[in-house]
Amino acid sequence: MKILHVNTYDTGGAANACLRLHMGLRSLGVKSKVLLKHNTRQIEATHAYNPPEASWDKKIKNKLLRIGRELKLLSWIPHYERRAIALEKYREGLELISYPFSNTDITTSALYQEADIIHLHWVANFLDWKSFFRKNTKPVVWTLHDQNPFLGIEHYAERFQGMDSNGKPIPRVYAPQEQAEEQKMQEYKQQMLAQAKSDLLIVSPSVWMMREAQNSKLFGKYRSRHIPNGFPTNIFKPLDKNFCREVLGLPKDRKVLLFVSDSLENKRKGFAFLKAALSNGKEDDWTLCAVGRKHALTFSSSSELIELGAIHDERLMAMVYAAADVFVIPSLEDNLPNTMIESLLCGTPVIAFPTGGIVEVVQDGQNGWLCPEISVEALSSTIERAKREREKMNRLQIAAEAAKKYNLQKQAQAYIEVYEELLNKTI
Repeated sequence: MKILHVNTYDTGGAANACLRLHMGLRSLGVKSKVLLKHNTRQIEATHAYNPPEASWDKKIKNKLLRIGRELKLLSWIPHYERRAIALEKYREGLELISYPFSNTDITTSALYQEADIIHLHWVANFLDWKSFFRKNTKPVVWTLHDQNPFLGIEHYAERFQGMDSNGKPIPRVYAPQEQAEEQKMQEYKQQMLAQAKSDLLIVSPSVWMMREAQNSKLFGKYRSRHIPNGFPTNIFKPLDKNFCREVLGLPKDRKVLLFVSDSLENKRKGFAFLKAALSNGKEDDWTLCAVGRKHALTFSSSSELIELGAIHDERLMAMVYAAADVFVIPSLEDNLPNTMIESLLCGTPVIAFPTGGIVEVVQDGQNGWLCPEISVEALSSTIERAKREREKMNRLQIAAEAAKKYNLQKQAQAYIEVYEELLNKTI
């Protein structure tokens, strides 16, 4: 069978999940290829989309469009981009939004034409719903890396928008303009799906995401499966903690709390809660190790802070997980975060809020600690609890159990069964 995965980028969490599956399938003899809008890593059998040669008038229009976007000349850019700009004032600290429009028709690609199954992943600003669902004749699998495919423009239906003075999440108040645009785009997507000529099967890495999709207007009628992401367990595995700290320049005589995020401004990631929890004076014997774009972070307590910056090498990242005593992921909403699983595969227990797909993975007192609620007080007390209980955790057992559940071969085999089911139905 010939599988074509489609993803916008080859970097980021969704891209990593897509590319790992791609390589896992190829290791089992499946003819898997990847079509990308942005191909920067040149991984085996990955290809950038090459649009057909544009006419001169089209080239001029595209040039004017680029200028209009750079200078924010509203009359020069598409109507939906103008609407997105108008919504920015309501969306401080929230996820990006994206529209189901694109000038890319992936059905013109030779890779599309030779494939037996089209496997969509994170395709925002790449997949054009209108051209794809009108023209596509091949079975489709869509793996949900966030909620955007069954929402309108949002990528998560974010319930909260920041933190109040008491350290509690602030319920989000939707502006009427946001609600109207979200509803309008959901209706548009519904119209495009109604034109689909082939099977669509939805796959969710977490049970939480699967249920969200099943309860949605857009995807509720489609068949769905739950298949957790797979990971290279030959890379993410237990390593010697002291050796890793020596390589990374981390102190050997302090407890290390690890936090990983590329965007501290994204309130869904919950960094404000972690910063407040570490600034109350109770956690002075922790060193916070932060991975991601450097932000010149400061804390009011004497807790040490070490920023390692962005790390793209998986083997080096595995050393970071192994060097930490505890990994903290204070997300207010999430699917099945790669970082959480990678930490467990390295034997490092996890602290998290009880939300989304996280509660399906973190077993309180066994491979980590779940906060009783989303609040600074709850996070602070849970970090204190981890300080007392972390030595009781069996890191080798944590890693072994994670490896059984989240290895690439298990994931790839589950997808092969899905592909075979779809192909057998079309014969």
